[in-house]
Formats: sequence, structure tokens, C-alpha cells
Amino acid sequence: MSEKRTLVSFDWAIKNILRDKANYDVLEGFLSTLLERDIRILSLLESESNQEDASDKFNRVDLSVEDDAGDIYVIEVQAGWERYYLQRLLYGSSKLIIDHLKLGDSFAKVKKVISVSILYFLLGEGENDYIYKGSTDFYGLNTRERLRLKPRKRRAVVGRELDAGRNVFPEYYLIETERFHDIINSGIDEWVYFFKNSEVRPEFRSRNIQVAAEKLDLLKMPEKERRAYEKYLVNRASEKDMIESAYDEGIEKGIEKGIEKGIEKGIEKGIVQGIEKGVEKGRSEVAVNMLRTGILTTEQISQVTGLSAEEIRKLAGKS
Repeated sequence: MSEKRTLVSFDWAIKNILRDKANYDVLEGFLSTLLERDIRILSLLESESNQEDASDKFNRVDLSVEDDAGDIYVIEVQAGWERYYLQRLLYGSSKLIIDHLKLGDSFAKVKKVISVSILYFLLGEGENDYIYKGSTDFYGLNTRERLRLKPRKRRAVVGRELDAGRNVFPEYYLIETERFHDIINSGIDEWVYFFKNSEVRPEFRSRNIQVAAEKLDLLKMPEKERRAYEKYLVNRASEKDMIESAYDEGIEKGIEKGIEKGIEKGIEKGIVQGIEKGVEKGRSEVAVNMLRTGILTTEQISQVTGLSAEEIRKLAGKS
């Protein structure tokens, strides 16, 4: 029995290694285990999301692929908290659908999009689960029975026969790695363990996970790539700490100033109003702190603080 392997982190792999067609079997193993059906990836979908540029480290959609049934899979790895994350997921899946439907095409060619987010932060509350699924279904208002299309109408509505229980609407999977307690009860638990710990135990047996261990072995990386990977880990940790610290500090100061200002203006106007103004001021202070670092772009600061690009440019002129 071989020893457990220390692997490159999945977010690095998805940007640098798993784009190679020779490594599609790693993603096929993960998706097949998660969705409990056989997935065979045909190609990497090229779109704005896959372009590499100066802000690639902040690229949110990490990989889009299409399988032999025509379904599209979006795999994201999100290391840090982001405002309006679920809204962005909806926008991203909707844009993919539109991008892959040519003008004048029949709606029968609409693609099924399945979005899988691997999160390294806590999005929800509670400790009951670490994998969540969201989808669109129709239920009777009176009977609460789920609407099920007849086979012939199903083919007419969606353009092709889908598996039982599926429809053409996007599906979303959220995997909160921090909630996973390293207890292995299923094949997908083995993959989440890998995402969280960058390790694969020798006894893991889910589809292709030992293939992942072989291909993503840190010790087998060329020295140049390993140095780049180590630098990436340092930069990622530094950026995450900087953003979270600046945001938390700005909000804390903003709330304190807001409470003081609210009290000065009179209790009758409400402390809540003062707090709200303080939070807004806190966002501005966060933006100013980020501008001073010279690392983040206006768009990136806007995503974190919720301020518009125009508001950030005004702050840049004053700072």
C-alpha cells in the first residue's frame, strides 16, 4: 500500500494542469462521483471566463467543459468571500446559456448548465451539511406534487430526452470545504477531503481519484513549476488576508463612527440610521485602503466593497 500523497491545491490545478486534455479524466472522475452518472468530457469551452490576463488570480469562473450529452459544467474554486456571490452564479450560468445559443437558433438547442462551486469560505449558517444543491422545479400550489412531463412532451419541451428527474434549468452545487470534518462515508467525501487537505489517502477508491493523486503529485512537479506554485500560495494567502482585514477594519471603524454620529444627531433619528451611514463610510475607507496598496484594480475593489467604479475613481482622486 502506497503512502498518502501531498498534492497541488485544486485551484492551482484547475488553472494550470486540468486544462490539458490528457488530464480530463480527473475532472470526469470528480463530476461522475458528484452527479452519480457517467461523465465524459469532450472539450474545454473557450469564453471570457477562460482568458488569462493580469487579473487572472481573481478569475471567478475557473473552467467550463462540455460532455458527450451536450451538457455544460462550470467548475469554480472560490478562496475568499465575495459580495452577491449567489447573484453572480446566476448571472454566470445565464450568460453561458446565451453565449452558446446562436442568433436564430431554435430554443431546443439551449444547453443544460451545471455549476459546481468549491468554496474555501463559509457561505451559509449551520453545521448540518457541506454540499448543497439548488435547482428549479415546479410544484402544485394545492397538492405540492411535482410537475412531471410526459415522455413525448418532455422531448418536445427540452429538445432531447433527459434523465428521469432532470430538466433544462441550471443546477447549482455548493461545496463548503471548511464544514467538512474529514469523515469519509462516500465517494464524494473522498474528493472533498482532497479539495480541503490537498491529499489523497491510499485507500480512496472513488473513480479516478488515484489518477488525480498521480497527476497532481507535488513532488513530481518540475522545479520551476513548483517554485511558481509556492509563490502562488504565498500570494493567495496574502491577498486574502489583505482583503478580509481591510474590509473588516473599514466596516468596524465605519460602524463606530456611525454610532457616534447617530447619537450626536439625536436618538430620535435612530441609531440604526447612523449605523447604516457608518457602514457606507466604512466601505469607502476599505476602498481607500485597497487603492493605497496599488495591487487591486478598480473592478476588483468594486466587487469587494460594492461601490461603483465611478465612486472608487472619485476616492482615488481624493486619496
